[in-house]
Parts: sequence; C-alpha cells; structure tokens
Amino acid sequence: MAIWTAEIKELEKLYASIKGQLPDLEKELGRLVKADDENMILLYSRRCLEVIITDLCECELKRPRKTEPLKGIIDKLYKEEKVPAHIITSMHGLNELSTYGAHPKDFDPEQVKPVLVNLDIIIKWYLKYKQIVTIGRTEVEEETVQLRKEPLEEVKIEERAKVQEKPSKVSGRILISIVALAAILIIAAILGYPKIFKQDTLEKLRSSGGRISVAVMPFQNMTNDSTKNFWQEMIQNSLITLLSNSEELKVRQIESISTLLQNNDLANYVSITPKLARSISQKLDANVFVLGSINQIDTIIRLNAKLVDSKTKTVVKSFRIDGTVKNILRITDSLSVMVERFLVISKMEKGISPDLQPYKYTNSPEAYKYFILAGKAINRNDSPTALKYYSQAVAEDSNFFVATLFASIQNTMLGMYEDAKEWCLKAYKKRDQMPLMEKIMTDWVYAILFETPYEEIENLKLFDDPDEQVPVCYWQIGNAYSKLFQYDRAIPEFEKTLKIYDKWKIKPMFVLNYTTLGLAYHKTSQYEKERRLYKKAKKDFPNDPDLIYRQAILALSEEKTKDANDYIEKYKSILKENPVSEEGSTTGVTGIYTDAGILDTAEGYYRQALSLEPENPMRMNNLAYFLIDKDRNINKGLELADAALKSRPDNYDYLHTKGWGLYKQGKYQEANDILQKSWDIRREKAIYNHEAFLHLEAAKKAVASQKRTDR
Repeated sequence: MAIWTAEIKELEKLYASIKGQLPDLEKELGRLVKADDENMILLYSRRCLEVIITDLCECELKRPRKTEPLKGIIDKLYKEEKVPAHIITSMHGLNELSTYGAHPKDFDPEQVKPVLVNLDIIIKWYLKYKQIVTIGRTEVEEETVQLRKEPLEEVKIEERAKVQEKPSKVSGRILISIVALAAILIIAAILGYPKIFKQDTLEKLRSSGGRISVAVMPFQNMTNDSTKNFWQEMIQNSLITLLSNSEELKVRQIESISTLLQNNDLANYVSITPKLARSISQKLDANVFVLGSINQIDTIIRLNAKLVDSKTKTVVKSFRIDGTVKNILRITDSLSVMVERFLVISKMEKGISPDLQPYKYTNSPEAYKYFILAGKAINRNDSPTALKYYSQAVAEDSNFFVATLFASIQNTMLGMYEDAKEWCLKAYKKRDQMPLMEKIMTDWVYAILFETPYEEIENLKLFDDPDEQVPVCYWQIGNAYSKLFQYDRAIPEFEKTLKIYDKWKIKPMFVLNYTTLGLAYHKTSQYEKERRLYKKAKKDFPNDPDLIYRQAILALSEEKTKDANDYIEKYKSILKENPVSEEGSTTGVTGIYTDAGILDTAEGYYRQALSLEPENPMRMNNLAYFLIDKDRNINKGLELADAALKSRPDNYDYLHTKGWGLYKQGKYQEANDILQKSWDIRREKAIYNHEAFLHLEAAKKAVASQKRTDR
C-alpha cells in the first residue's frame, strides 16, 4: 500500500463532488486519483495547481496567464492580497515539489505526501472561492461536501496574441520534411473516429459514380390513429420534393414508387417490409432507399427513418426527430434536411483519401466542402490555401472542431506556433461539448502546443484499443518517443505501423512511416535493419528526397563513399526540380554530413550557406550552433550568435545557441540565465524542445554544483 493512500482517498472525495462543475480541474484530478506512479502523481498535482492558478490569474489579475511561471503568479496573487497567506504557502510548497514530476528528476517518494496534502487544502479553498461547495463538519468531524445548485458559469479564456514575429524561412530538406509531416498529421492526425458510415456500404455508394439515386418509401403510420394515414404520403412527398432540389442527388418520383407498390397488393403501407422496399428500389435503379415510420408517445410525434443500401440491405444511417402534431410539417422538413446533408456529404467524399474520410463531424455540406478542399491543397503543398479553406470551414460551422484542430496542426508544421495555439484554444474552450474521441484529439493537440511529449503519449494511450484501422496511432506514439530521444521505445511503435500496412497489403500513406523508423534504427546502431527497411521503402517511394537523405547518411556511416555520393547527387537533383533555393539545397546536404558525423565537410557546407546569405541571422545561427555543439570553435560560434541576436534579440533559438556556448565555456550562471530566458520565450512562442530542455537542466545542475563547491 502506498504511503499516500489516505491522501488519495481524500482527493477522490473531492473529485466525486466536483463532477460536471469544473471540467478542467475534474480532468486533471481524475487522472491524479487513478495514477499509480509517483512521477505521474506529482505531474497531475502540478497540473491541478496550474488549472487553479490560470483561473485565478484571469479572474483576479484580469489577464491571461500565457506561459508565465507559476511562482511569479502565486507571488502576485499574494502581493495583491487575492489569496490568503496560508493558501499561498501551500501553493508554493506544491509548486516546488511537483516540478520533480513535471520534469522527472531524482526525489524521495515521501515527498509525494506533502504535495497531496497541500493540493487537498488548495482545492477545498478554491471550491469555496468558486462557490461550488460548502464544507462543514459532522458530529464525527468528517468533512461533507454539499454541491451548490446553480451551474458554474464557464470562465472565458482569452485568445492568445497574434504572431508578432514571423518565423525564419525554412528551406531544403527541412521544408520537405515539414510538408510531409504536416500531411501525415493532418490527413491522419490521430486515431480514427467512430465511422459515421459502414465502410463497405459507403464504398459501394461511391462506386456508382455520378449522382446518388434515392427512392423514398411512404412512411408507415404506427400511431394506431387512422386519421393520420394521410401523413404517410405527405411525409414521403415532402422528402422527395426537398431532396429533388439537390444537384448531387437523383430522386425517384412518387408516381413510380406508388405504381410499383400498388402491384404488390398491399393492405396498407404498414405492410411494406424492408424486403419489398429493397425490391422496389432495385427496380428503380436506386442506390439507396428511405424507409420510415410515424410513432406517437403521449403528445410527442416521432419520425424514424433508415437509409438502406439497395444492394446489400445494410442500414447506412438512421435518423430520428421529435415534434408535435402542430409542427409536423416543420419536423418533416427538418428530417428532409438531415437526410439531404448526409447524402450530399457522402457524395462529396468520393475520391478523397480514405484516411480523411473518418473526419466529418459536421452536418454542413459547405463546411465539409472546404474541409476537403483544404486537404487537397495540402497534398499539393499549398499551405496558405489550406489554411484559408479551414478558416472557411469553421466559419460555416463553428463547432466543426476537427477542422479547427487541423488548422492548428497545419500552423504548427509551418512553425507558426502562436497562430497554432490560437486555433487550438478555440477548440479547447469547447472541449466539454465534444464527443469523447474529439475531446481526446483536442487534448493531444493541446499537449503538442502547450505541454510535452510525455502528455502527447499519455493522451494517445487513452485509446484503450487502437486496432488495425488506425496505424497512425502507433506512428504518433513512436514520434513522441523520438522527440524525447527514446528511440528504443519508438521502434516497436513504428514497426507496428508498418505491420498493419503489410497486413492490408498497401503501401504506407507517407514515406515518414519508413524514414522515422530508419532514423530510430540508425540512432540505435541497427544498420542492417535500417538498410533492409530502405530497400523496401524504395519500392513504395523511389524518388522521395527524405528517403534518399537517410540512405545517404547510412552509406556515409558505413563508409560506402561511392554510394553516398550517388545518393547526394540524386538528392540535389530532385531538390532542383522543386521550388527550393540553392541555400536550401545546401542546408539539406549539410544535414546529411552532420548526421553522418563527417564534420569537416559539414562545416564547409554551413559556411557556404552563410556565404550565399551573409546577412541572414538564421544562417549565422546555424553555423554558430554547429561550431558550439560540436566543439569546433566555441569562441567563433559565440561571435556569430551575438551577430544573429543583434537583429533579433528575443529569438529563442539564437538565445539558446548563445547560452549553450557560454555553458561550454564554463560560464554556468550566465549560461543558465540566458538558457532560461530562451526557454521561457520558447514556451510562450513555440513548442517543447527536448534538447533545449536538457541543456537548461545541465546549466541548472552546473550552477547548483558550483554553489556547493563555493561554500
């Protein structure tokens, strides 16, 4: 039994008491009470505190938190007397200890207990502050929680500021990788959503070509009220009339259907069986037919309808709408619109990528049209147009959360992180309105932008059974492990992805399914596996520059100079055919030699790239970081870093380069200060970078060690 079991039980009581009232806190507290690892308990404790502090910052300090450290906000809350002193003490205690879970370091498990005690104190105070609960004492001194009756008004989250500084130009292999990565993320962003259609049936509908043909049967009066029999043909006729207005549909007219029904000697329309409806539909060459009923429950009139595939008898979609006798015409029109929208969207899907088909979650054909156009724009590497279409899709349907998230991901891949965060927050503010899968997807995108790969992995693993239908799930988990340089853990995930494609007997959607695994093999010195993998990848992606890039690195690493030169020349040739500048091509070749450890040649290419754009601060920084990180010429690297910083003094990459150079010179305190500044700006304007995190941690440890030595 864990030494903090009693504290967890207390928090479980609080968790049960706030359900449905504080969704963000409920989410983190729910994860906390289920965690069985001390690191995760500290992590979720800190995230509970972050939820509370963020809300207090907005409500009491009247501004968004952004990326300001918790300690600074806690101090401001105390200074302005917004929070009682004893609660401030608990906040500081929790904040300081919980960092050992947020960024795992050595700590004593005993320290988990005071974190949980402080969290319990803070939450109980916060609930009183929010007027969510009242806490009283029973005769046996047990705390009881009484829920307030009024629902909590959602605190409005302010949108993030617009981009104030455009990202540096991206070129060469980096640009190609970003475009490819954007495509795989946007087309198959996370686990497949529950299918709205049965896939086999949908494929048959698409294969028919042209417009989808529909036959609408008379609705069956199941109310036991014969005076409503005229509704049967009235509803049928209303559906036929409205559906006939759609250019995407071919609707069989009521006269043809009535003639065929009369030839079947029916006692009444209630006698229409699915078998008979299917037979009539087939005679009329209709792809699908609508079979519906009219039901009555007390004063409620309910219309039920099924859309059925005429060939397979499969129910493609069911519809239901309730109303009253007085508004029967209105609910009939509403039902017609539901059927039309469904059919139009299914027609629009013809010819688009199967990986894109699961992502609908909109009843607006216009919104879905823009969503499809955005995907096509991405496939031709036209990101500005894709973003325009995503914006139009969301304008048509503000609750089209998938389109909102894809816009966020696309901005992320382009390095436009502040725009990406703004889009993400638009969806995140509405996560309580989402179905479970969309909510998990939202949390995953949020983790990419505001948290760390640890949370990415955690959100991906919330899917209990990622089956063979969603290989991208495994790829995303492997990609998150790779961001943490945990290549041994990434490899099994990447391998699962390829096994699924092999099982399906189709090639992977993108070359990244091969190259990310190849990189992991390379980093773990599994060159033979890497070579066999590329041999297979070449059959599927024979002239892909990313694959050739990795083949060149492998050949150089194995000292196969002739093969390497052939790959490099082929790589250059392919890039010349694409809209990539000369300096971009040079940067790509530079990366090949750097990753292969041939540093003299790599340095020559870095200098050549800078000579092509001598005033470009990004080129200065690239060479500077290389000289510093590879211990080639730290002093010269720092000179270049300073030159880059003159034009962009708050650039987190340039600050990181300078801080790392100072660390290499043994100037630990100065390095720590600059690396911390870089980190704070990065967390506000960009996303988590594990290398930057490790460098900052190294500087912190060096400063701490230096202080101990000086005592």
